[in-house]
Amino acid sequence: MNDTPKSTKEAADSRVLFKWLWNDYLREHLPLLGLAVIFMVLEASMLGAVSYMMQPMFDDVFVSGNWTMLYVVGAAVIGIFVVRAVSSLMRSVILTTISLRSSSKLRINLLERLMPQDGAFHQAHPPGYLIQRVQGDVASIGTIWQSIVVGAGRDFIGLLVLLGVAISVDPIWAMLTCIGVPLLILPALTAQKFVRRMAKRSRDLGATLATRLDEVFHGIVQVKLNALERYQAQQYKTITDEFIKTQQRTAFGTAALPAMIDVISGLGFMAVILYGGSEIISGEKSIGQFMTFFTAMGFAFDPLRRLGAVTGLWQQAAASIERLKELMEMPLSQVSAPNPKPAPEGVPLIEVEDVFLNYGDAEVVRGLGFRAEPGQMTALVGASGAGKSTVFNLLTRLIDPQKGQVLIGGVPTTDLALEELRAIYSVVTQEALLFDETLRENVVLGNGSNEIIEFIGHAFLKPGDS
Repeated sequence: MNDTPKSTKEAADSRVLFKWLWNDYLREHLPLLGLAVIFMVLEASMLGAVSYMMQPMFDDVFVSGNWTMLYVVGAAVIGIFVVRAVSSLMRSVILTTISLRSSSKLRINLLERLMPQDGAFHQAHPPGYLIQRVQGDVASIGTIWQSIVVGAGRDFIGLLVLLGVAISVDPIWAMLTCIGVPLLILPALTAQKFVRRMAKRSRDLGATLATRLDEVFHGIVQVKLNALERYQAQQYKTITDEFIKTQQRTAFGTAALPAMIDVISGLGFMAVILYGGSEIISGEKSIGQFMTFFTAMGFAFDPLRRLGAVTGLWQQAAASIERLKELMEMPLSQVSAPNPKPAPEGVPLIEVEDVFLNYGDAEVVRGLGFRAEPGQMTALVGASGAGKSTVFNLLTRLIDPQKGQVLIGGVPTTDLALEELRAIYSVVTQEALLFDETLRENVVLGNGSNEIIEFIGHAFLKPGDS
């Protein structure tokens, strides 16, 4: 029995997920990340500089009436905002570039990993589900990751700088502002677990919606012939309603911590006003000092709220990263032999010997055996669902049997390279599939040999056409 606390497990899982994302997709962008951090430091520090200028502005300009300091403070303020604007622009461009590049690499790697999976995998994971993983989950990670980096980088640095300014004015005031922070610990942990659970549910429902759409549009003929338009629309509406409710709960959990920070911050500000106000009235502190402190803590308010939301954002991202990591690390059951034998030439003998095949617990092929002699026509005839397509999948190694073997020219299919095995067959399907490309590309299918291109030219093009 595993007695590890759930919170400890979740923390360990988060570290594993972050390590995987960092090592495989973000570490290569370390120089750009370093440059982004520099601009984040500049951007965040400017808030502290603005709050620091409050004391000379009030004490030296407004109270003392020093004209020279008026121009000095004015020039300093405009300089601070120019530096903040430039650093914010550069930080945004750099982080967007990193997000786009890492997301694109993840999509490509995921697609390359999913396509070689066997037929059983693709039966268990319908196209809509996989599309949602490749498109939706990766896009979600890219958007959320940028928010997390900004929150954990710029806002954290800004918060430290602003707290430093506040402490320099009066450490007791700063301590009073944070008096309610311990009250946040338990609610924060509860909110994180809730968001993680809702985010997983939300991603699953998103995949279900994508699958439903894929089935409807691919089966639109059957939908029309059976007058299923209203039924399918109602089914989609039911799933959409549940998806909306889950999204609302996720948004509630994500926003709960910033809302609690609002309340705690209000208590802190009240304590500072009561304690600090008495010191100003007694003359122990100046108005400029109070304005510097109040401005610093006021500026710290938004970064603190965004940092509170970061935990919820990470839980949403973790739900997607966890699924993507599982798909990326799922082993391939069908791979070419380490030292494949050469494929037979010409029209080979096909032999199926005592083949057994199960789909899960259901036995679909039991002791199948036959020979297809070269130079003779061999046909498999049977009702729909009798297993004709299954036999073809066995011949081409789209699936592998649990027992028995398939031989091509006396060589087991498992001893051949997959590409060479499948190149032996010419396939004419009942329904033609055309990719969204030119006629030439649909015929060539990535094979740019001169013979195929010349054949297309003679078969389809008139003299003078390109």
